[in-house]
Amino acid sequence: MPAVLGFEGSANKIGVGVVRDGEVLANPRRTYVTPPGTGFLPADTARHHRAVILDLLQEALTEAGVTSQDVDCIAYTKGPGMGAPLASVAVVARTVAQLWNKPLLGVNHCIGHIEMGRLITGATSPTVLYVSGGNTQVIAYSEHRYRIFGETIDIAVGNCLDRFARVLKISNDPSPGYNIEQMAKRGTKLIELPYTVKGMDVSFSGILSFIEDMAQRMLATGDCTPEDLCFSLQETVFAMLVEITERAMAHCGSQEALIVGGVGCNMRLQEMMGTMCQERGAQLYATDERFCIDNGAMIAQAGWEMFQAGHRTPLSESGITQRYRTDEVEVTWRD
Repeated sequence: MPAVLGFEGSANKIGVGVVRDGEVLANPRRTYVTPPGTGFLPADTARHHRAVILDLLQEALTEAGVTSQDVDCIAYTKGPGMGAPLASVAVVARTVAQLWNKPLLGVNHCIGHIEMGRLITGATSPTVLYVSGGNTQVIAYSEHRYRIFGETIDIAVGNCLDRFARVLKISNDPSPGYNIEQMAKRGTKLIELPYTVKGMDVSFSGILSFIEDMAQRMLATGDCTPEDLCFSLQETVFAMLVEITERAMAHCGSQEALIVGGVGCNMRLQEMMGTMCQERGAQLYATDERFCIDNGAMIAQAGWEMFQAGHRTPLSESGITQRYRTDEVEVTWRD
């Protein structure tokens, strides 16, 4: 019964998880929160991660009730993500692996989300909508690869939401996306915004530029409220995502859809995806914020699958890469 320790720190979340044979034994996490109207810089984020990671490691081991002797493998996020945070976490993972004399595994962050979603929901072979601050992709598994059927051609949907939150000075605590979701529930007026779907791909930079340019003017003249803007932005970008997911499901003949990534815990997105799946006679799978948002257990779970399939990362290849596409990884642990 292998137990895998997973380190995640590709953006402003830092997490350490322990997974043993499909059971999440521990999954503590910390978030680097910046003031309203600001984002998080790589150097500051890495500094935050370095300050808390050893405490998180001890917390995870204590919560899981395991010691270093019980851990069979150390997994860490190799990429994609922000360079400085990734590197700071990778250093700790390499050090722990050498101190404990354990094999090391570099995990693709995106595949961590997918494998965690499959584990928690029980979805067998879903079409995956992966939506986060750094990535937006529609994915399906075929012939030992997670194939990307559609993606953003510029910024991720989570980045679009985060940057819009800065325009309105919306709090980053617990996250800008969550606070936009709550404000959108009170919105009553749908404002027409650019809707950009290009085949199987989407674009969010235009809608962001448009809403950044007109937001303060519309608010000043009383044409709308901040809640209306949040509502309109959510409805528009989520409709774009539902459209390309449905098209991928039709192409693949899929009867399952799985939402993963931090934006995936948005209940309005889940509702819109659920309506689409119901109309198709398909099943929607999603998780809550424990597993949607970046966490160590998802890296541990993907690491567990890779470990069982015989994967190992030599120390000489245990660096990080900010650009690491989902379809670069050979998925040998699935049929």
